[in-house]
Amino acid sequence: MKQQATTKADSGFSYSQAFFEELVDTALHHARTVGATDAAAEASEACGLSVSVRKGELENVERNRDKSLSISVYVGQRRGNANTSDFSTAAIRQTVQAAYDIARFTAEDPMAGLPDEADIATQPRTADELELFFPWAVTSEQAAELAMECEAAALGTHKRITNSEGAAVSAQQSHFFSAHTHGFRGGYASSRHSISVSPIASIGEDMQRDAWYSSMRDANELASAKRIGRYAAERALSRLGARKISTRNCPVLFESPLAAGLLGAFVQAISGGALYRKSSFLLDSLGKQVLPKHIDIEEDPFIKRGKGSSPFDEEGVRVAPRMVVEAGRVKGYFLSSYTARKLGMRTTGNAGGSHNLVLRSRLTQSGDDLDAMLRKLGRGLFVTELMGQGVNYVTGDYSRGASGFWVEDGRIAYPVHEITIAGNMKNMLKDIEAVGADTYNFGAKTVGSVLIGKMKVAGN
Repeated sequence: MKQQATTKADSGFSYSQAFFEELVDTALHHARTVGATDAAAEASEACGLSVSVRKGELENVERNRDKSLSISVYVGQRRGNANTSDFSTAAIRQTVQAAYDIARFTAEDPMAGLPDEADIATQPRTADELELFFPWAVTSEQAAELAMECEAAALGTHKRITNSEGAAVSAQQSHFFSAHTHGFRGGYASSRHSISVSPIASIGEDMQRDAWYSSMRDANELASAKRIGRYAAERALSRLGARKISTRNCPVLFESPLAAGLLGAFVQAISGGALYRKSSFLLDSLGKQVLPKHIDIEEDPFIKRGKGSSPFDEEGVRVAPRMVVEAGRVKGYFLSSYTARKLGMRTTGNAGGSHNLVLRSRLTQSGDDLDAMLRKLGRGLFVTELMGQGVNYVTGDYSRGASGFWVEDGRIAYPVHEITIAGNMKNMLKDIEAVGADTYNFGAKTVGSVLIGKMKVAGN
């Protein structure tokens, strides 16, 4: 079955942007009426379909439709927030009053307040320019058929694929309009669709599970259901016969989806909340060398169809492409208006998170695919799955359960499991020896496989 996306006119939304704009203006007007110094409001709606199947049988069909109006009221430097899903005028007035009452009895925060007017996105790029919205008019029957096709492809790959944790199809879309009394007005629609499957391979009592998925804004760009199913099955099959290994120090190659997690840990460490609370292993790192000189990290909010693309941040602050790390040196943090004030700095337009980060190595060649990265690894561990959340962001200590493959002479020798990899994020970042051209996009982050020179591997 072929995925088919609809036209933008077939959005499936119950409310228009014009209606949301009217709601927000009503809320802001009433906030002024009750005595607010400043106020911000956002009206939003999300709808979608999620279908899951298991072993050829329909397991779950879920339709979601949510709506909300959020209002933040400032009384000087006191802030109150309230929400409602009732869009009647009376409910809006009650919600504004509730936010105002909360603000009146909240302690003053000298850093609280809307973004500075100089930072507001007054003429942002449009969402149409960024191509963020592709509604998918898939029926529950079609979604179930697609999920079954994906699972059947996995189960049909090899006789050793004996079971499945199921396959799923999701079609999600949302839109919003927000404004505040420092002059910002804006909103847009966006979409995110996916297909996923988790097959199980077995030989005797040895059972191994793996999974794969495809996620895109436009359903027409999703990988085919059969391809996803077969690849997930091949991953599960490759893990059969996994062994334990002895404890040692060795180089570790992180598969590209896992390398995106390393980038995420770095982002967390140089984000404003962690920095002003002094709960980061990269305190005072601005302008300092924290990665090798061959590493750059770029942020670009304006990539068409990017999962981290946006014409402005969650506060209505303008965004722009920038170098976060250049030649291994930190050139900028990730700051909202509030965290910037706490640090005595200026917002970077990252309220709500990062925008399309790409980690690159200046040493990477176009031919540095996974096979080339395994050759660079030589003898060591290739990690394809991590378990647990073993990162201490205060100290940088890193310890995760792992499985993957032992590599000899640049080639996979056998699968391994029940091991732990450990190190310190400060050292791990500095010890990045190579980044592959086998790039993978995980949400707002894109990175190839990452080779770290030495880590502790704990096994038998």
